[in-house]
Amino acid sequence: MTNSKDYEKRLGLDIPVDKAIERFAAVTREELEETGESEGALIPEGELALVAFRDHDIRKVFHNGEWWFSVIDVIAALAPGNRPRKYWSDLKTQLSEKEGFSELSDFIGQLPLPGIDGKKYPTDVATTETIFRIIQSVPSPRAEPFKRWLAKVGYERILEIQNPEIAIKRAIFEYQLKGRTDDWIEKRIRTIVARKELTSEWRKRGVREGQEYAILTNIISEQTFGRGVEGHRRIKGLAKQHNLRDHMTDLELIFTMLGEKSTTEIAQARDPRGFYQNSKTAESGGRIAGTARRQLEQETGRRVVSPQNFLGKESRTADPLKLTQK
Repeated sequence: MTNSKDYEKRLGLDIPVDKAIERFAAVTREELEETGESEGALIPEGELALVAFRDHDIRKVFHNGEWWFSVIDVIAALAPGNRPRKYWSDLKTQLSEKEGFSELSDFIGQLPLPGIDGKKYPTDVATTETIFRIIQSVPSPRAEPFKRWLAKVGYERILEIQNPEIAIKRAIFEYQLKGRTDDWIEKRIRTIVARKELTSEWRKRGVREGQEYAILTNIISEQTFGRGVEGHRRIKGLAKQHNLRDHMTDLELIFTMLGEKSTTEIAQARDPRGFYQNSKTAESGGRIAGTARRQLEQETGRRVVSPQNFLGKESRTADPLKLTQK
């Protein structure tokens, strides 16, 4: 079986996720500067808020472009009846014995939050992503509903102009909630970044968003996978409302990324202008990915395009296996 991680590395596409997020943020900043988006709705640094989860109020404070939540309040909401401070202290001791907690602890800060008496005290706080990792270690029937609640309040009111990484952080959190593996999430994030960089090039070169983007995307898909976006969707038994890339296998994501990354590189080298010239660039970029795909299929004897998706069988709109065999 092909190790997708090794193959991704072989193609030079295995950029670290933190670097991918930085690149996404850089392109987003550039777009915002070009459009001159207003900064009127920014959340002020240090803004405090109380958010309710069931019968518990949880304090949060806006810091460095993100909401930070009181860890003690989260523990109290997840494990009512326990002494939250002692529970958190014991949990830190327990987690310190596990590999990786030292890394996690680096993301726990201390910020002044108001106590019951109204005075502010240094309080352990963490971002949405870190809170998610902490509650994985809290055995509580409230954990799953809390995760869904956290997805709603963890990023509310934060605009891209204030935190250009926010869209991709939301995506990561949503995929975690859906139970996707870390490896799959990393590849999906890389495809999001590759897509962002490609559409940025198209925008600069006079390609119109909407139909022209869709046509160029289809050209890359046809050259990469030997079928367009809709044909790929049918093989997976997906309906119109489903995002094809959210149902791709690791290898499908890798070749999607290769096709779009190659197109970006060629566009930067050739400087195409307008839709027609960029369509030729899309063909070239997709062809590079298609050649690599066919080579892998010859080496493994297996097709890259897969009927696999993340839906239950009852949600399929067709018989993907039969469609693949046509």
